[in-house]
Amino acid sequence: MLIAVDFDGTIVEHKYPKIGKERPFATATLKKLIEDGHRLILWTVREGRLLDEAVEWCESKGVVFYSVNRDYPEETIENNRHFSRKVKADVFIDDCNVGGIPDWGSIYEMISKRMSAEQFYSDNPQPIRRKKKHWWNF
Repeated sequence: MLIAVDFDGTIVEHKYPKIGKERPFATATLKKLIEDGHRLILWTVREGRLLDEAVEWCESKGVVFYSVNRDYPEETIENNRHFSRKVKADVFIDDCNVGGIPDWGSIYEMISKRMSAEQFYSDNPQPIRRKKKHWWNF
C-alpha cells in the first residue's frame, strides 16, 4: 500500500518551523509499516532547508521514506508534465483529518487489517470527549 504521511502534528508535535517532540510510537509504527512492505511518502508543506531537516530527523530515527512530496522518487517537473504536489496514495495519515489523528497503535491496526475508520471505530468505540464548558456557555 502507498501511504502518505504528514510531518508536523502527525509524526511530531506541531511546533513549525521548529521540529516538535515525537508523537508517541510514531517512528516505531512507521518503521513497522515499512517492514510490512508498505511504501511511505513524506507529505508535508515543508520545503527547502525545513524539508531537509524533517527528512534528516526521520532518517536519524530509522524512517527512510520511499519518496518525499512526490508520487515516486524519480518524479520531476521535467519528466511528468502533470507534476503536482498533490500525491496519489492509498492512505493519508494527517493530523488535519476530520476528528483529528488517532493514536499510532490504532493507525497501525487500521492499516494492517485494511479497515476504514468507520469499521475500526464501530468495533472499538471511543468515549466522547466533551470540551469543558466555560462560564459563558449555557
